[in-house]
Amino acid sequence: MHLRRFPRLRRAGRAVAAYVRSAPGTYIWLAVLFATTVVMHRMAPDRVDAFLRLRSTNIHNLSRHPLRALVRSALWIDGGKWLPYVVPYTVFHATAERWLGTKRWLAVVAVGHVLATYISEGVLLWAVRHGHAPRSAENTLDVGVSYGLASVEAVLTYAVVTPWRYVYGAGVLLFYGAALAEGRTFTDVGHFTSVLLGLACYPLTRGRPGRIDPAVAYRWLRGRFSPAG
Repeated sequence: MHLRRFPRLRRAGRAVAAYVRSAPGTYIWLAVLFATTVVMHRMAPDRVDAFLRLRSTNIHNLSRHPLRALVRSALWIDGGKWLPYVVPYTVFHATAERWLGTKRWLAVVAVGHVLATYISEGVLLWAVRHGHAPRSAENTLDVGVSYGLASVEAVLTYAVVTPWRYVYGAGVLLFYGAALAEGRTFTDVGHFTSVLLGLACYPLTRGRPGRIDPAVAYRWLRGRFSPAG
């Protein structure tokens, strides 16, 4: 099949390539996650858990080699399913990187990933020391990219024009707040903390006015897909 015979397909391909280039950090990270997921799928199933625990940001690893644990944990996906991450990375991470720029976007990710990890593991350590959690919890499995994603979802509140900004921000808080109220695990604490940290990253959004307008998007979709009058 030659693309010259399909101009729409060619234009779509160029548009996708341009979008990927506009958010290099997002798609490089996604590519790394794809590679590590392939590696994990090639392991014997009985080795995966121990392998991921060595790369986990649990109490044991954070107390011995914190920097290595924090970096490694952001490069692996617990569960081994990569494809479901393509949509949230494109919708949230790529949008935030295009809006803030790569350096500011990466700063938001780092704030959410690092601080929420320490806060949630600190809560878990308190629970262990006061008898509310078993000692074995110090070596629990805690890898993944969800804290950074939650902080980016929250900071995008400032990319939405008012009054929709308040609706979006409240929705993010309610979503993660409900999960915390229902689950009350240390990961739920981490996710909700990430949201608060993302909202606290407001200074990084200065000079980047909100440009996401749901009303405009709705009118565009309605005009494109509604039947001709």
